[in-house]
Parts: sequence; C-alpha cells; structure tokens
Amino acid sequence: MTKGIIIYQSKYGATKKYVKWLQDMTDFHCAEISKTSMSEVSQYGTILLCGGVYASGIAGLSFLKKNIEKLKDKRIAVFCVSASPYDENALKEIKAHNLTGRLSDIPLFYGRGAWDESKMKFMDRTLCKMLKKSIAKKDPDTYEPWMKALMCADGKSCDWTDKNYLIPLMKYLRETI
Repeated sequence: MTKGIIIYQSKYGATKKYVKWLQDMTDFHCAEISKTSMSEVSQYGTILLCGGVYASGIAGLSFLKKNIEKLKDKRIAVFCVSASPYDENALKEIKAHNLTGRLSDIPLFYGRGAWDESKMKFMDRTLCKMLKKSIAKKDPDTYEPWMKALMCADGKSCDWTDKNYLIPLMKYLRETI
C-alpha cells in the first residue's frame, strides 16, 4: 500500500485499539490529532481519520472540516467507533450528521467499541445514566439496537472490538490504491 497516515482521537481506548490494528495491517504512520499538524498530515496521500462517536458526533472530525480544502487531492476515509452494535440505518444517520458539504463524498466505516462506566469521566457517566433513565420508560419491544445495547451493558464492562470490523475499510484501501 502507498504511504498513509492514521490520525485519531480516542477517549477511552477502543478507537486506539482499532488504530493499532490498522497500523499493523497497513504500515501507515499513526498520530493523535492533538499531537499532529496539517504540515505532517499533508505529506501523505491517504488519510484515515479514526474517532469515537459521542452524542452523534465523530471525535476528531473538526480537523478534517478545518483542513478539507488543503486535503482535497488526498484519499480520505473515516472510521468511527461506538458501543452500539452495527446498524446500517444508524450509520447512515451518523454519515448524514457528520459528513456534510465538502465531506459528503468521504467514505465512512464502522467498528463496535467498548463500554466501561467505571472508566468514564463524571460528565459522560452522568449523561449515560440520564439517557438510560429515559430509555427505561419506553417499552423494550420498541427499543432501537443502540438502546438495547445500552440497557444490556448497564453496570458491565464490555469489549466488542473486533478486527473483522476493519475488513470493509481494508478492502476499500486495496481497491483505491
């Protein structure tokens, strides 16, 4: 594969786990978004942005939004990570919410992450508790996949990361290089 860079933002470690697997599979350079610069990123022909999904937003995407004009001749893909099980409709919603305007043609890939409330920051833990209370008022038969996953993970430590989630992204990379 041609040289590329994986830029990422990982809050609790699941995204970083996928990044390490991707780095092993591609031999791409790797950099945390907060520790890289546009001059470093622009040296590469392929840019993979990896970030967790929080409140429907993809962590680190602001870097692409801010620099998309400078990256218009690059091959770009986004890999997002969430605790929810894969759901085609949910992924379409994430894409519609995040990859708009000049980012709309960027392909989006998905990997299921992890869940461990004991590692969450106070604010994240509080927001999740409020969300669970809201969902608990609904009829479980009407739960969306992400709601079921959230309610099942309550009080547990779960790791759903799996290298198989990287297969579509790796296929894309092989086909476009």
